Amino acid sequence: MDANENRHIGRDSLFLMADMRVDGADGEHRIKVRNLSAGGMMGEGPVRVSRGAIVNVSIRNVGWVEGSIAWVQDNRFGVAFCDEIDPKVARASMIPSDDEELFRPQYSRRSMATTPSGGNLRKI
Repeated sequence: MDANENRHIGRDSLFLMADMRVDGADGEHRIKVRNLSAGGMMGEGPVRVSRGAIVNVSIRNVGWVEGSIAWVQDNRFGVAFCDEIDPKVARASMIPSDDEELFRPQYSRRSMATTPSGGNLRKI
């Protein structure tokens, strides 16, 4: 199959950050996702990859997705996913879980300043 045969697949141009693991290398790399489709993505970042390398990418709201490097040009690269994803899920705003909701800051203004003993403060 020619690499250009997949160019007809619809892509969503976007900018989001993701983490990527390269098979056989230690650690994770922070990359930019430039476009995303059901079958792959274009990434950008200071990570050394070569065509055919197996990678796993953590995409927001989707999770870890396995794929392989389809092409490399300078600091940009294409990833062909092993299984299709729904790219609209990654574009959706993040929905906090019940635990995250507990830690969300609550900004409210007190109607009147009080002392630790409960009495009102006086103006000076």
